Amino acid sequence: MALRPTFRIFATMNARIKTLALLGDRLKEFGQTPETRAVIRRAAAENSWFLPEEIVQAVDILRRELLDTPKLEQWAASCPLNPHPKPVLIILAGTIPLVGFFDLLCVVAGGHACRIKPSSKDTVLISYIVSLLQSIDPTLPIATWDSATAPDAVIATGGDNANRYFQTTFAGIPALLRGSRHSTAVLSGRETDADLNGLEEDLFSYSGLGCRNVSLLFLPRGTMPALRCTARNPKYRRNYQQTRVLLRMRQIPFIDLDGAVMCEERSFPTALSLLHYTFYDSLAEVEAWLKEHDDELQCVVSALPLHARCVPFGRAQHPGLTDYADDIDTMRFLSTI
Repeated sequence: MALRPTFRIFATMNARIKTLALLGDRLKEFGQTPETRAVIRRAAAENSWFLPEEIVQAVDILRRELLDTPKLEQWAASCPLNPHPKPVLIILAGTIPLVGFFDLLCVVAGGHACRIKPSSKDTVLISYIVSLLQSIDPTLPIATWDSATAPDAVIATGGDNANRYFQTTFAGIPALLRGSRHSTAVLSGRETDADLNGLEEDLFSYSGLGCRNVSLLFLPRGTMPALRCTARNPKYRRNYQQTRVLLRMRQIPFIDLDGAVMCEERSFPTALSLLHYTFYDSLAEVEAWLKEHDDELQCVVSALPLHARCVPFGRAQHPGLTDYADDIDTMRFLSTI
């Protein structure tokens, strides 16, 4: 007897969750074998913003946060499913290593056929991950998108200009489109050295290029944390030098972190290596600002429960399976296409 669609999709999802968990096992030695070190070299050559050690870090984080068997099983148990899987196009960003992997995971776990348009800045890593998945399960329907073939649905991530292009290009089909988002941190003034070390990772990992990297600090009036710039990419250093010169020419006051600069401004900065900070007098004032700018926020780093997407210090770049980008449940979207 043929399985009814609902039972079939549950069986498919269970099989794919096992495949994803096996992918996590395969990635345990990433960066420790000749094959994976060669992948890292190619990825770093393709995109000079990708430092080898940060590529290893990114893979290790997705392995531990997104491909852990108990976490996958718990997440999958609460996910809505579509009994009629469809071809879904995912257009990937390339700002930080494997930034679009979670969209791939969702489409695969949901039982859909996945069509990928990689970023030109990150083809090596995503191709390697896809090859591993297909070596585990050769029947997985994952392929590079043929632009002549129209998808049934699309998930696309890019800047605001790209988002407007996607809205026009994919008008008429279900689309989950993401534009620019930013992250902020709210300090209490009682942070420990460990908290500040974590905040430095939130600020400077991946050269601050991710939407989950903090770029705006809320500080209690009269306080200033002792921060160090920990960004290690030479390109970031050159950017900092240029930004510092421009600020001096414009006679704009700044704090020099010897690798990044901080200016007092209650807005998100537009220049790389430039951070903004602002003082507050009450937490109610901060909460009101966060609420007003919620559609600009990706996450809020703080030990204070001020926002629905608060994460602890040092965890901004460690999103879990339920930390959906732009606060849009990807699995729920996929269940409705």
